[in-house]
Amino acid sequence: MADRKPIESWLTDMDGVLIHEGVPIPGADAFLKKLKESGRPFLVLTNNSIYTPRDLHARLRRMGLDVPIENIWTSALATAKFLDVQRPSGSAYVIGEAGLTTALHDIGYILTDHEPDYVVLGETRTYSFEAMTKAVRLINDGARFICTNPDETGPSTEGPLPATGAVAALITKATGKQPYFAGKPNPLMMRTGLNAIGAHSETSAMIGDRMDTDVLAGMEAGMQTFLVLTGLIRADQIENFPYRPSQVVDSIADLVDRI
Repeated sequence: MADRKPIESWLTDMDGVLIHEGVPIPGADAFLKKLKESGRPFLVLTNNSIYTPRDLHARLRRMGLDVPIENIWTSALATAKFLDVQRPSGSAYVIGEAGLTTALHDIGYILTDHEPDYVVLGETRTYSFEAMTKAVRLINDGARFICTNPDETGPSTEGPLPATGAVAALITKATGKQPYFAGKPNPLMMRTGLNAIGAHSETSAMIGDRMDTDVLAGMEAGMQTFLVLTGLIRADQIENFPYRPSQVVDSIADLVDRI
């Protein structure tokens, strides 16, 4: 590949890279420790919009991983940033949890089911038929349809769970309206994250375990990309995609010496 500038800032996915089913992946602690010691800007990203950065900081800390709150970037924050630029001080009907509602409150949005500017769909473990019906009717009445992320399934210890992308497909089928997805693989999430830490794409790297979200988003944002094999993608599946990461490594442990 063409010569690239040295990596000065790092973005990394959370599930499948740093943790797996609530357990830290070997090397994750060393990677984060070296990042903090180096003083280099970094972000831990997740498409999951359920939790606030404060919640995620506490959850990671219980697992033995210390990630400062200001170094966590979620699809909920990326969605709020997008809406704040598009329509400041607007209104939204929200299906989601505290991670999303808090992010929207923080930008001055009014959460309402009365003629909202947007219907915003995020992750929740309690999708209700009543809420989805309300969303369909509001979109049919003119509300714009926004989703935090396109993930169709999410992980759990019992197996895959229906996620935002699957529910979005249901609403799209009922309304004929496609949503705008703010999270990965939209490079918007990468760019807003880079802006949040004052970093530049040409000197930044994205680490992920998925080709269709992490690698794609990093590549389209102009970053170097590292695929780890501790998550969803196996080495023999990489050739199924029409694009490649900058480098494939076994795990986050292999990148500690790159910092």
